[in-house]
Amino acid sequence: MANDGGILQWNDYSSYIRRTFGQRVQKISVNAGFTCPNRDGKISKEGCIYCTNKSFSPFYCNSDDSISEQLRKGIDFFSPKYNAQKYLAYFQTYTNTYDNVNALRHKYDEALSVDGVIGLVISTRPDCVNDEIMRLLADYAKEKYVEIEFGLESTKNTALELINRGHTYEQAVDAIMLAQKYGIMSGVHLILGLPYEIEDDFYLHAEKISQLPISTLKLHQMQVLKGTRLESLYFENKSVFADLSLENYVRIVANFLDMLNPEIIVERLTSESPREMVLYPDWNGRKNFEVSHIVNAFMKKNGMFQGRRFNG
Repeated sequence: MANDGGILQWNDYSSYIRRTFGQRVQKISVNAGFTCPNRDGKISKEGCIYCTNKSFSPFYCNSDDSISEQLRKGIDFFSPKYNAQKYLAYFQTYTNTYDNVNALRHKYDEALSVDGVIGLVISTRPDCVNDEIMRLLADYAKEKYVEIEFGLESTKNTALELINRGHTYEQAVDAIMLAQKYGIMSGVHLILGLPYEIEDDFYLHAEKISQLPISTLKLHQMQVLKGTRLESLYFENKSVFADLSLENYVRIVANFLDMLNPEIIVERLTSESPREMVLYPDWNGRKNFEVSHIVNAFMKKNGMFQGRRFNG
């Protein structure tokens, strides 16, 4: 069935937050100075072919400031908009478990020491977690809200190899199962439209992740951004890229959600990068919320809702 509120045709994140906390809770991004094994030479020095942190780091997210300073700046930015709310420290930039446990504890403790911060959301790679790190997160989860987000990106190893992710789908599954073992809420990021992937692959992703013990999902349309290695591939051979016109993407996402496990909380349907950086697809600067409204209208018109075609 459709989500509880009946407003959106999917199990949306905002409704989940209201159910969980009974009030507004805002994520505040943090750049804690981490690097990535795909950049420091452990796996590669080139990074993923689509990656540039300039496309998503907010102005207050600056590693020259301490973690607590970044959070306070974020709180100062968001607090005038809403009279009362709490905050989650979102460790977003690069790989936020890529350090020893003592260093991780110091950074997470600093975030949680800021007044109003009630939990942690930690973005990382599937190949950068282990039992020791999960035990640390489990300790926090006894008293605080804790979620770990894994950059899955694709369920096809050929696609992961092409984009230079440096890990396999099987490693991602292992990381998700490890989080489940320690009782840590986990989510995944998935990109629709990677080079050489076709529409059937997108729906196979939906089927596969629907069987995993994840709580949240972030969908991203593949974006070709200026200054990335993906830009070169795009201009060399545009034919290997799926049709991601807005009209087609809306249809694809609607079908994806129609097949998705209804228990998975959908946090977002699109990425939003500065328009001047985006080469493809060109949606005329549409914002995330605008695309969500279009998807929702499409699903309502066609009698679709998350999980309608889910084969559990």
